[in-house]
Amino acid sequence: MSPTLDDQDKLVLRNAAYGAVTLMAAAAGADSPHKVATQGSIALTSATGLVGHVLAEKSQVGDLSGKSAAEIADRVLPALTRSMELLKEQAPEEAENFRGTVLVAVEASARTGKGEPQPTLTAMSRKITQALDAA
Repeated sequence: MSPTLDDQDKLVLRNAAYGAVTLMAAAAGADSPHKVATQGSIALTSATGLVGHVLAEKSQVGDLSGKSAAEIADRVLPALTRSMELLKEQAPEEAENFRGTVLVAVEASARTGKGEPQPTLTAMSRKITQALDAA
């Protein structure tokens, strides 16, 4: 029997995953945030398993807007940690799948330009990873 998540749990996962991409776009600043968001979102669609089904649902995500990266991070980083806690409790076999999916999206977001990712994207990627690992 596969684990099931209620609508609120699914919303937390979607907000966290798409929020990570939103944070990467905010960190890109004037340097193609649209490309960053597009590449990260495309990467999220490659998810499989329960995580893939949750991320593929046509449901809305919560409000991921903010006046600054700090304001967005205040909501998204705790949601990433909560998502890992939730999955470890309810679907432990999916926790690493979620972590890996988010990190692939973050990496895809960071590699939209030529050459190495800019330092702001690298720093945001580190913060996202720390939030995932805090659970």
